[in-house]
Amino acid sequence: MGGLLVKICGLRSWTDLEVAAGAGADFVGFVFAPSRRQVTPHEVRALVHRLNGRNRPLIVGVFVNPNPDDVNAVVELCRLDRVQLSGDEPPDLCRRIRVPVWKTIHLAGRPSLDVATRYAEVVEFIHLDAFVPGRYGGTGVSTDWTLAAELARTYPVILAGGLTPENVAAAVSLVRPAGVDVSSGVESDGRKDPARVRAFVRQARDAGAVLKQ
Repeated sequence: MGGLLVKICGLRSWTDLEVAAGAGADFVGFVFAPSRRQVTPHEVRALVHRLNGRNRPLIVGVFVNPNPDDVNAVVELCRLDRVQLSGDEPPDLCRRIRVPVWKTIHLAGRPSLDVATRYAEVVEFIHLDAFVPGRYGGTGVSTDWTLAAELARTYPVILAGGLTPENVAAAVSLVRPAGVDVSSGVESDGRKDPARVRAFVRQARDAGAVLKQ
């Protein structure tokens, strides 16, 4: 992988997976936490088993406040490449996961910047999302790009929260993240929209290429 990384999250079907992989996503995300996009480990295992070829995206499992032993069991069953922890997990829990971890920080003002430093040495990426009381992701609410840009100057950041094909280029230009992550922003009527998935990947890639010039 090179350049800006792109993750399409909240997949629920083989069609979703085919579209994301065909669009060139680097990562695809499956939500194991309670959510309208929740899938079961056995569903994901069956989908991942069908993937092959050089364009296989890396598989990310999304969990909220899990037992680490349960996470590692799902990692093995589903052949997960990464784990995203989107709840209130402490740094020590991140260390107990057998694959690289992304830790979600829900940006809620400047104190969130200090929280991110607690995880920087134990995770692959700091995953930034918007703070919405009682919610752990997939809200479509935009993250504070200014605060995100501050973190991205110091840490490898994956930017999420309210991204769409229409605004991802502007977000990349301002924040300069290592990657971007989208779920609801590429949906129509609650389902992944193939045209929007392809447009998002294209816009993100183009914006990332501009940064490298």
